[in-house]
Amino acid sequence: MISNQARPYIEASVPVLQAHGLAITQVFYNNMLSAHPNLRHLFNEGNQASGIQQQALAAAVFAYAANIDNPDALAPVVSRIVHKHASLGITKAHYPIVGEHLIGAIAEVLGEAATPELLAAWVEAYGALADVLIQEEDRLYGEKQILAGDMMRVVVAKRVQDSDEVVSFYLEKEGGGSPGEFLPGQYISVKVFLMALGLSQMRQYSLSDSPEKDYWRISVKSERGDSVSPDGMVSNWLHSHLEPGDILDISPAYGDFTPDCASNDAIVLLSAGVGITPMLSALHSIAHIQPQRQVVFAHAALHADRHVHENEVSELVKGMPNALVHYFYDEFDAEGDSSYAVQGPMTVASFWDLSLAEAQVYMCGPKGFMLMVRNQLMDMDVPLTSIHREIFGPDLLEGLM
Repeated sequence: MISNQARPYIEASVPVLQAHGLAITQVFYNNMLSAHPNLRHLFNEGNQASGIQQQALAAAVFAYAANIDNPDALAPVVSRIVHKHASLGITKAHYPIVGEHLIGAIAEVLGEAATPELLAAWVEAYGALADVLIQEEDRLYGEKQILAGDMMRVVVAKRVQDSDEVVSFYLEKEGGGSPGEFLPGQYISVKVFLMALGLSQMRQYSLSDSPEKDYWRISVKSERGDSVSPDGMVSNWLHSHLEPGDILDISPAYGDFTPDCASNDAIVLLSAGVGITPMLSALHSIAHIQPQRQVVFAHAALHADRHVHENEVSELVKGMPNALVHYFYDEFDAEGDSSYAVQGPMTVASFWDLSLAEAQVYMCGPKGFMLMVRNQLMDMDVPLTSIHREIFGPDLLEGLM
């Protein structure tokens, strides 16, 4: 909570941040990383280069200001941030550095408009948010029985080329066996050293197989850049360099996007592209724990050759009499493609019926796909409380905007 003295200044900041938020965050990142270049390993260099990271922080600051009196709206977003921070090894010591440069950037960009009272209010608001994040991150570290920043060394036991874009890496402890426990839907951070940049970078990848297996699996898409975004630095490094027998540094499993796989209730798993990975992990667990459960598994892909793990899904649902599978391909071969597939974007209404009225819906994929599917579900009067999305990277704060 923030004081009554600070509250009016925070509320008045909303239109100011809308107008100047991007400029503030650009100054913030430039100043902070110039003063503390060692922090570059914590920030996604690709998102920095494209400007996405700066835009995301601007949106986050605005969203926080706009929802300062709405803890119910802030709580799920705080949970996402806490898990992301823990996967990166954020420590209590990072918060004063971020706070100093964020407040400094507000003062620099707003100039005379940044009165002492306004800056004091933001110092207080930032401190309140930091305290919440630090407390929750410490709780997560305690649950994992690790210190912030601790990584695990694992061995690449196997490498499988799932498609021209996606490779699956099977990870084991150095002595063999599973690296630990996780919940379907969770992810890990993978840390690599990029010689060209002279620094480490971390990226998050969902675990794509069952927690019951004696290995962890990540299925990594090689991200190709465009005029806005550069090539994926870490994903392409993994594709080019990582081979069986290699050692990899990873975090424990984190993430609060965790479908309830033990329930008897109907569940709907929707994905597009490599977003299939957390859904596949959930399907594996449901097949193991509750194979009689009513499950709808729907996936969208560009075409059949870009559809990863299709055979794996087919094998799983053979033992699940109440599971239905639907595939949607932008490019369709009526003779050669799966009998589950139809042409066009995913249309939820084509497989929704009254038996799914109480179902929980989980989705993962590109931002545009999730917005499209969420809008379809809302048009069908599916409660927002029943719709769950996995969000990575700069869209982490999207739920507040």
